[in-house]
Amino acid sequence: MAAAAEPGTRTWPGSGSPRLGSPAGSPVLGISGRARPGSGPERTGRAVGPAAPGHSFRKVTLTKPTFCHLCSDFIWGLAGFLCDVCNFMSHEKCLKQVKTPCTSIAPSLVRVPVAHCFGSLGLYKRKFCVVCRKSLEVPAFRCEVCELHVHPDCVAFACSDCRQCHQDGQHDYDTYHHHWREGNLPSGARCEVCRKTCGSSDVLAGVRCEWCGVQAHSVCSTALMPECTFGRLRSMILPPSCVRLLSRNFSKMHCFRIPETMALELGDGDDGLDGSAAPGTGREMLTATESTKQTLKIFDGNDSMRKNQFRLVTVSRLAQNEEVMEAALRAYYINEDPRDFQLQALPPTTLSGNAQALGKAGTMEEEASKSSGPRDSMPETWVIRSLPRSQEILKIYPGWLKVGVAYVSIRVNSQSTARSVVQEVLPLLGQQVEDQERFQLIEVFMSSRQVQRTVLMDEELLLDRLWDIRQTSVRQVSQTRFYVAESRAMAPHVSLFVGGLPPGLSSQDYSNLLHEAMATKAAVVSVSHVYSLQGAVILDVTCFAEAERLYMLARDTAVHGRPLTALVLPDVLHTKLPPDCCPLLVFVNPKSGGLKGRELLCSFRKLLNPHQVFELTNGGPLPGFHLFSQVPCFRVLVCGGDGTVGWVLAALEETRRHLACPEPSVAILPLGTGNDLGRVLRWGAGYSGEDPFSVLVSVDEADAVLMDRWTILLDAHETDSTENNVVDAEPPKIVQMSNYCGIGIDAELSLDFHQAREEEPGKFTSRFHNKGVYVRVGLQKISHSRSLHKEIRLQVEQQEVELPSIEGLIFINIPSWGSGADLWGSDSDSRFEKPRIDDGLLEVVGVTGVVHMGQVQGGLRSGIRIAQGSYFRVTLLKATPVQVDGEPWVQAPGHMIISATAPKVHMLRKAKQKPRKAGTTRDTRVDTLPAPEGNP
Repeated sequence: MAAAAEPGTRTWPGSGSPRLGSPAGSPVLGISGRARPGSGPERTGRAVGPAAPGHSFRKVTLTKPTFCHLCSDFIWGLAGFLCDVCNFMSHEKCLKQVKTPCTSIAPSLVRVPVAHCFGSLGLYKRKFCVVCRKSLEVPAFRCEVCELHVHPDCVAFACSDCRQCHQDGQHDYDTYHHHWREGNLPSGARCEVCRKTCGSSDVLAGVRCEWCGVQAHSVCSTALMPECTFGRLRSMILPPSCVRLLSRNFSKMHCFRIPETMALELGDGDDGLDGSAAPGTGREMLTATESTKQTLKIFDGNDSMRKNQFRLVTVSRLAQNEEVMEAALRAYYINEDPRDFQLQALPPTTLSGNAQALGKAGTMEEEASKSSGPRDSMPETWVIRSLPRSQEILKIYPGWLKVGVAYVSIRVNSQSTARSVVQEVLPLLGQQVEDQERFQLIEVFMSSRQVQRTVLMDEELLLDRLWDIRQTSVRQVSQTRFYVAESRAMAPHVSLFVGGLPPGLSSQDYSNLLHEAMATKAAVVSVSHVYSLQGAVILDVTCFAEAERLYMLARDTAVHGRPLTALVLPDVLHTKLPPDCCPLLVFVNPKSGGLKGRELLCSFRKLLNPHQVFELTNGGPLPGFHLFSQVPCFRVLVCGGDGTVGWVLAALEETRRHLACPEPSVAILPLGTGNDLGRVLRWGAGYSGEDPFSVLVSVDEADAVLMDRWTILLDAHETDSTENNVVDAEPPKIVQMSNYCGIGIDAELSLDFHQAREEEPGKFTSRFHNKGVYVRVGLQKISHSRSLHKEIRLQVEQQEVELPSIEGLIFINIPSWGSGADLWGSDSDSRFEKPRIDDGLLEVVGVTGVVHMGQVQGGLRSGIRIAQGSYFRVTLLKATPVQVDGEPWVQAPGHMIISATAPKVHMLRKAKQKPRKAGTTRDTRVDTLPAPEGNP
């Protein structure tokens, strides 16, 4: 029969009979009586109900000022109420306004369970754990997709409430609600409703939508419309409803292309108390600081014992059994009646890993004796066990959309099967009786790191299933849901990007090569796209198991000595994109900018859809351009140095014919050392920690401009000399140029710097250090002379040009060189036109040596103007250093032909006016209005 159930309803017994079990001869903990006066903090009241969802508030006496989690004001003396489970602190006057649920019931309120992507451990100043609400004073974890911060010990208790960034065929929505995340707001954040301060750096307070950025008090957030419009960046965000990825068998780390090495510190188990009792942590050596206290190790079921992962609970030696039981349940955020559980003392053989002893410890059900007095010799290790139940109230959630209720509650007993539950629930959800065979019961385990779905057999007994779950872990029940859903055959489809293959092969050749290297199954694997120039293919896999096998195998496979790269790519449903949507494709080089790229990766994943953010060291630009190949209009943001920008522009030109938007505009976030192109386009001399949201607003408001791109043909040839009669010719090579091309001393300095960085890359993590190395290698070459004008020949527009006495020859396309120097100069000259980045002309300048270059960078001189044109032919008589856009090498004797054959590219130049402000910077993300009165 149906039974009403309020989410978060909680009852703690005032007293109860002892219901505990233990191994024969082992001490037991029973429940009886109340805590003795003086054995704990003063407790004079509680407030449990709709105004305080799931909390177990007790009045406490505060010995030092504390902040209220609701209003962020001080709490003094006797005016504080503390939740025993999640540490929520409130004024007495604020209790009726508490809307934030307790951690113990938070999993039951998740709308769509989505796992988190935890990065590596890091120090996050003035941040708070969303589970225990305490400050992150030690290294902690942060979700790479949403702004969830959590202690390592609290990871297992975090809700699987990350952002839903794509459709996966399970719970797909066309409209999205606000995705609220509590706390860790800027101290100056303003509430969108009352316009008062809602952020705090002293306490976990306030809420923020992780899509549109609206910030509000938790109470005020109910006055906003539930639907999210994605705020200020809505035209730049790839809508989740337009991205499809059947992610079965793949973790969210795989789906968002986040390196798994970042998550290894969490341990092997998805639901373990990561690090709680890992060998060497020293936790088992902790002792109570007072002689009147005792520290107990508490395990939760068989799983935690098998992994030797426990929680520590400190209680008074005079504490009653009820208080010990409640403390053990609170340690695991278990929000159930303590009389339904027992504490068993663990014998030493159980913790030694003996499988037989472990089985006995998990099945003992002997009656316990009552114990209400002090226990001077209480064992230090206990395990929480659930008592057998003859019936339970089970919540069943609908697995389809547009249902008027969130769930229905039914009573299950020893005779209830999955099929009988489906038959009982369907009429309550408005389904006809004759349609019952089309539906099935699905068990969903909502771990913080992975959401696992299991289809239950029709004859499976639900009460036995719940008992098995409780034996494994008592708290796992609160993280488990049951959905009734229509049984439909989902056509498997996974797109795998495989790079690192030999270039220049056909589709059939690539199929044969992959079959030889990884034994691909032709029946379920096909090559859908071939990028021959880059040596990459896109595989369509119609079997989830085969897709997982190929993905894992490709990352450990090398072809012709080159390791393969494998990425899982979603499908963009371009026909569903809104008319005004112009999503931003973001490329980040994490090795640029003093390693600031890593932080930018996380920031852009949170501000945008993580599917549109790509790490260039993981497959390069090609996967991003393939993902956006059918998007009719998009823009590109490149985060890196000039070399990174050139890399992305070259990939754009190679894939242009595959794109529905062949000429996307490109913006730059300069992270390199010189950043000359970024300076010309007004993006600055280098990124120095600006708010990433402001960067995106600037990109959205930037002006589109054209810029010339130049093709350089490098054609080395055989030469005779007195030193070597024959020099083997190199094959012709084509490179693209955006900024400048240097021959001679300029390229030689770049080459020395490049070699120094290759030898010790760990030292080149700051722009200041990099420039210092440039100065050092320059001083070493200050007396160097090679008379470059005697080693090369220059033709401009088929006309021979006589070169002055120089040590370096530089072709410039932009009015910035060597970290912002004006090499051409500003003086007018009737022989030449005024340079522009889109005039189809290159300027040729000479420098006489290192001193001259230093004077140019200091603004004391300009270069020697030699020529201006659109077609150049340089003949190298000897092997000479050459650099193009900061990438140096030694070019063999031969010809260099520079021509404007490459098409102009569309760049984004930062607008002169500052972005419009509306309150604080983060408030500008918001484009949400309060709900009409009477419709919260």
